Amino acid sequence: MTSIIDFSDEPRYTIKAVSVQTGIRPVTLRAWERRHDLLSPHRSDNRYRLYSERDVAVLRWIKSRVDGGISISNAVTELRQMTRNGIWPDAVPAAPTRTLSKPKATPEKYTHWLYDALINHDEDKASDIMKELHASFDLITIFVRILSPTLIAIGEAWYRGEIRITTEHYASNFLRAKLMSLLQAYPTRRNAPYVQLGCAPTEQHELGSLMMAVLLRSQGFRVEYLGPDLPIDDLVDYASYEFPDMIIMTASTELAAFEMRRLKEKLDQLDPAPQLAYAGSVFDQDMKVRKMVPGLYLGDNFEQGIELVREVLKVKEPLS
Repeated sequence: MTSIIDFSDEPRYTIKAVSVQTGIRPVTLRAWERRHDLLSPHRSDNRYRLYSERDVAVLRWIKSRVDGGISISNAVTELRQMTRNGIWPDAVPAAPTRTLSKPKATPEKYTHWLYDALINHDEDKASDIMKELHASFDLITIFVRILSPTLIAIGEAWYRGEIRITTEHYASNFLRAKLMSLLQAYPTRRNAPYVQLGCAPTEQHELGSLMMAVLLRSQGFRVEYLGPDLPIDDLVDYASYEFPDMIIMTASTELAAFEMRRLKEKLDQLDPAPQLAYAGSVFDQDMKVRKMVPGLYLGDNFEQGIELVREVLKVKEPLS
């Protein structure tokens, strides 16, 4: 298990975000701080409370004790006694196994509904659909059978001239925001295998890469998502002092893959050298491109990719 002390103490989350992650209402959080001196959140320049991942982990632990029948005052006292002796409790899992509700429709039907909402710029409807998806399907199903087909359909509609480029951008940015929120809902575990993940130089299509980041973090890996169009030299320099265990790059065009050719050679000069892996449609479709880029090809689906990452980083089961 991961100890609470292993989580970052960098202030980053608003009280609203913490409430979403912990299930504790903002008014309750403020009361716990005021009456029990539980936390001392950082104050931003505009005086908003900002909480760290460690604060979130503390709150989840306290809530688990209160939910188990212990009073808030006794739970806080228990935590203080432990930390006073240099002992931190194990973190309560950020995303415990949940009971999925029966979906109202098939993934294919949800794909149609989501496509329709996005091309009509109906943010409220699209947000409601996303909430239903997370209540009814696991992440793999959402990503593979709903989000990916929706993105493909939107791309094809733009190619045929049926929608504007502004609509394609709107849909992509809507889904990117939802994926980033989901990524940030999972904690960054300091002692877990560390993966840096992003897109090859010139590569702007980042949603597949971002989905992989969410899946790996949901499995307990320490994942840092670096975004699209990563310059090779800058990435290598960053890795030289951050020491990732693995770097995963994605590409959908031959040009982006071509720019990756020298990456492994540069990474191999680092000590220790991180593992290099890659994925993306250009590699799925052309074996010649795969042979052109040194490194580990993660396959053409998320499940295979996650299994290969586990195998290379010697992780047998999902990390808790």
